[in-house]
Amino acid sequence: MRISDMPKLLRCLLPILALGAASAAHSGTLVIESWRVDDKALWEKVLIPAFERNHPGIEVRFAPTEPTSYDASLAARLAAGNAGDLIACRPFDASLSLYRKGYLDKLNGKAGMQNFAPSALLAWQTDDGKETFCMPVASVIHGFLYNKKIFKKLDLQPPRTVEDFFSVLEVLKKSGITPLALGTAELWEASQIVYTNIGPNFWRGEEGRQALIAGKAKLTDAPFVEALQFESRMGGYLGKGAATQSYADSRAQFAAGRAAIYPAGSWDVAYFSQAAGLELGAFAPPVRKHGDACFISDHMDLGIGVSRKSKNKEDAYKFLAWVGSQEFADIYTDRLTGFFTLSNHLIAVRDPVAKQMAEWRNSCASTIRLSAQVLDRGQPSMESELWNINAQVLNGSLAPNEAAARLQNGFAKWYKPQQK
Repeated sequence: MRISDMPKLLRCLLPILALGAASAAHSGTLVIESWRVDDKALWEKVLIPAFERNHPGIEVRFAPTEPTSYDASLAARLAAGNAGDLIACRPFDASLSLYRKGYLDKLNGKAGMQNFAPSALLAWQTDDGKETFCMPVASVIHGFLYNKKIFKKLDLQPPRTVEDFFSVLEVLKKSGITPLALGTAELWEASQIVYTNIGPNFWRGEEGRQALIAGKAKLTDAPFVEALQFESRMGGYLGKGAATQSYADSRAQFAAGRAAIYPAGSWDVAYFSQAAGLELGAFAPPVRKHGDACFISDHMDLGIGVSRKSKNKEDAYKFLAWVGSQEFADIYTDRLTGFFTLSNHLIAVRDPVAKQMAEWRNSCASTIRLSAQVLDRGQPSMESELWNINAQVLNGSLAPNEAAARLQNGFAKWYKPQQK
């Protein structure tokens, strides 16, 4: 039927129907995928309302998935084409895999990306650095938290060297106080909160990690073995039943004052700042001896990307530009204590303990978790190996030299530069 043959009323309605169809193409709620279940209230009550105030007509919903199932369930939704519009990105290889499969947009030149230094983009770029697929959001820093009341009572000072550290642990143990709030039941803590926390001071951060990638160092070399030896010594200062102690158990133990020191990620600061009666302090991972250069695990933890199959691209990019803004950086860093913005915006970290941890960047060189980039791309998975092996070292069921040999043998099975 020609338009001229249509009834007059229908011809009059055509422009209105066309406008409605165009609006529908750009309408709909933006959905954010994330593993950060703990942040739901912050997104719903603070961040999303802040965005919507200046972007009327765009609705946003935060839809997190439990961390342990996030990667698999997100990959399934992306493959089926029904994932959210905005994707919380793990750092390095996990998100690189999604990009290579065509699930994420390339973000080069997009609004907001200009607010990040090249070093902040590394966790969400292709190996050649030419394509960026997630906007950086925040990093976390590793170190140790301690109970100031217990330290003051026993006249202890935060340790700076390896021997200082174990002297403090010995005093605590002899005083009848559990030195370390740490368990190995969940495995990941042994690797991500212990080994890659204390290890960089032995393998000199990026120098050692890059040497492994280049095939110029092995996990059986002295610096990597020494980190395991340090960890093995730590195992003598865990509480009873550490092998069955969960992450939640360790948090509760330290918050209640039943242990003096807590190997930590900066995200834990928010939790302990709410513990009644706990006077919280922090110290950086100990160096071998006084005067040595220090290194911290300053791990790029979270980015945000845009699903290639999003039906709300225009709105998604408006939201992404806001994530790169001063307003977002201010709110996120202030309200999510222990997560530090990766943007160039000048931000005041208000929590004193989180501020102290952030200031370690001024005196220590930063590195990332050992297996986060390149080193976990084969089988056996280095990340899984690190979880299991470090837990056994802490529990005293595996000697440091044997642990190093197992790690190296697994690595060399699939990584060609290690097969020379």
